[in-house]
Amino acid sequence: MVAMPAGTFASRSHATRHHLIAERFFGRSANRPGKLRAAIFAECPWHSERVTAVLCYECHEELLHNPVFLPADLEAFASLVRAHNLHEDAKPESRDKIAGRIKLLHELIKAGLRALAPNAK
Repeated sequence: MVAMPAGTFASRSHATRHHLIAERFFGRSANRPGKLRAAIFAECPWHSERVTAVLCYECHEELLHNPVFLPADLEAFASLVRAHNLHEDAKPESRDKIAGRIKLLHELIKAGLRALAPNAK
C-alpha cells in the first residue's frame, strides 16, 4: 500500500474499522497491546464493549475525536455535572465520577439526537 500525503483527497477517502467505545475505558489500548491501565468501566454500561463500525477517515478522526465544545457548552455541562454530583474538588482514587461524566455526556448526545431527529433511537 502506498502512503498518501496527509490531508489529500486520497488520504481522506478511505474507511476503517473503529471501536464505538474506546478500549481505554476498559483498561486496554490498541496502541499498546498487552499493557493494561486502570479501567474506567468494569463492564460496558451500553453493552457494546468491543463493538466496531466502519467509518470514513474524516468522521472518525475529525468529527468523533475532536468534538466542538464552546465555553457556554462547557459551562452548561459543568452545571449538569454538579447537579448530578459528578464533580471533583480533588482527584479521587476511584474513577466512578469520570465514568458518570462519560455516561452523562452520552445521555446528552442521545437526548439531542432525539430532539433533532424524532425517529432516532
